[in-house]
This record gives sequence, C-alpha cells and structure tokens, in this order.
Amino acid sequence: MSIPLHHVDAFSDRPFGGNPAAVCLLAGPADEAWMQALGAEMNLSETAFLYPENDGFRLRWFTPTVEVALCGHATLASAHILWETGRLVAGETARFYTQSGLLTARRDGAWIEMDFPATVCEPANAPAGLLDALGVMAVAVFRAGPDYVVELASEAEVRLAKPDFARLAELSARGIAVTAPASTPGCDIVSRFFAPAAGIAEDPVTGSLHCALAPLWSARLGKPALIAYQASARGGTLRVRLAGDRVLISGQAVTIFHAGLP
Repeated sequence: MSIPLHHVDAFSDRPFGGNPAAVCLLAGPADEAWMQALGAEMNLSETAFLYPENDGFRLRWFTPTVEVALCGHATLASAHILWETGRLVAGETARFYTQSGLLTARRDGAWIEMDFPATVCEPANAPAGLLDALGVMAVAVFRAGPDYVVELASEAEVRLAKPDFARLAELSARGIAVTAPASTPGCDIVSRFFAPAAGIAEDPVTGSLHCALAPLWSARLGKPALIAYQASARGGTLRVRLAGDRVLISGQAVTIFHAGLP
C-alpha cells in the first residue's frame, strides 16, 4: 500500500505561486532518518509529515537539512490536504499536535485561518556581519525567537536587498528577516526571509515569521489586522490578525499534484 504524498503551493491562489510544501500522510509514527531523507529528496523549504493522534493529527516539519519547531506554510498545506481528501469535513477544525503546542486551522471560504502563538520582537544589537551580509541600512534590529528581524526604511529596500547567503549561514539564528511598511496599494507590510543555515537560501512565504511581524507592526501601525506581502520571487499574501498572545494567519492554497510513495 503506497503512502500518500501531495505537493501544495501555500499562500497562493494560483499554481506555481506562494511557497511549495510536500505533505506526507502517514498511518503512524515514522523513522526520523527516513523523514529527513524524504525532506532532502523533495528539496522544498518544508516537507510535512502527519498522522492521526487523539482528536487530531501529529504534525512535524523537515527542511532539506533539519527538523523545525514551527512552520506556517506547511501547516496551511497540511490542513488544505486534509479537507481536500475528505479526512476532515468542510466545517471541521484541523487540530495539529506539534513541537510548538496545539495549532488549529479552520476554513473561511477560499481561505484557511491558522491559530499560532505570537512571538515577541525584542530590540537587539545586530551581530557582527549581519548588516554587511544583508547589504542594508537598518532602522532597527530585533530578536524574535530563533530569528533576527531587521526593519528597513522602505518596501523598495526590502525588495532590492541582495544578501550574501554564505555569510548569513554563519550567524547563530534559524533565519533573518527584512521588513518595512508597504507602499504597494492594498498591503500594510512587506518582508523577505532568509534561512541558509536551515538549508533554505530564501523562503518564498514564511507563515511562522508573521507570528513576530503581526505584533510588531500591529503596535507600530495601530492596526490589529494587517495584509502582509512576502516579496520573494514567487511572492505570497497573508492576512494576519493579533488576538492576545496568539496570531491568526490566513492564506490560500492550491494542490499541484498527488502521488504515492512505495
């Protein structure tokens, strides 16, 4: 009997946009070395593995090189597949048990809204080499959990940044984000996210990053709900809303293909 494997473009309403993720549906726990090997084989920013547990699903995420504790786009892709394949009915909430605690997702028309823990951005000094490696002038630098968040003055500076990935990989961080207020109509904030130390030069759309960007920019802009755009080559739009110590992150998803592992 083959193991179902699905390829999904998350945070996109069309094929070949947003952030691609693989979703592997398991009957039960699997060998970690095998999961990491499949993550490397898929060579996407994340491969999600999930299997039934209690009243929901155990969910784990692997980059091509490491397991991570939280991933937004692969959670979105996983929820999308559960509804698409009939494992959850339309009005049912997806419940995921993860290294970051219980995460939930619900359908809202064409969008999927995920409930994630908020991450506080703490003002920080830029570590040696960070700004040179990014090639930017910072307005402010923050530490947000395992990441650095670098505020820039404009959307144009975010889009034009040309980081030195080899130098960024030497820093002690999961990843480095650059962000600024948006000048594009219909958007509030823009960002990009680089994680070469985790095997991802530039992540196309990073849901977990917005656990930090939502509280940062909601306070700065005086708006609890924001439209965010991640300005990678593929690009992706997220709706984010601060809800106490949680962040509600919404996106769309499109299945590219279904396959099966022997």
